[in-house]
Amino acid sequence: MARITGAEAEVIASQFKKVFAEKSYAFFEKGDYNINIIGVRNDSGKADKFDDNINVLYKVGGEWVADVYAATTEPGTSILQRPIVKGGTAILIPGQYRSTYKIDIHGGKRKYTALCQRSGKVKIWRDDNRDRKPDYSGPVHEGMYGINIHRQWGPDDREYTGGVSAGCQVFQSSKDFYEFMETCQVAAGKYGNGFTYTLVDSVDLM
Repeated sequence: MARITGAEAEVIASQFKKVFAEKSYAFFEKGDYNINIIGVRNDSGKADKFDDNINVLYKVGGEWVADVYAATTEPGTSILQRPIVKGGTAILIPGQYRSTYKIDIHGGKRKYTALCQRSGKVKIWRDDNRDRKPDYSGPVHEGMYGINIHRQWGPDDREYTGGVSAGCQVFQSSKDFYEFMETCQVAAGKYGNGFTYTLVDSVDLM
């Protein structure tokens, strides 16, 4: 994780603000801890590594802070090869999902607090050809799919995604994830338990 402050954080915020304006997305900048949660999907076309990132942009004392975390925004390769639901593995489509997420309980046997898709629909593609490469096309499905934002269970230096995600947005480091959740808790105390998640492609920032 990198916590960036000062002029560099302001530059990052300005870059995302420009992209958001071009896409007519909301960008939150009024008040401290009014957080922007932004996933950036690498254009590698692969899903075997944590080569994406999740950026959290907000102000503290009126100054920008940018937390940048390694993550994957795609399903892991083992889930792509063996979908756990009929129709194929979910891949979140880039877009802005306003007030769609809330702090809630994620997981089956291993339950813990995460940012969960509980308050609105998201759009996905279904990948059902069972290879290791995510497909970013096809019919668009919209609904409640449990595309949560959570951590993976392995060591923080885990390199390969394997089965860590069935379509969720997953942090590589549990330490980073819990720091992220602390920021979300502060934001929820100020603005309520509702969060917007925005996913963009890395080419959007070029």
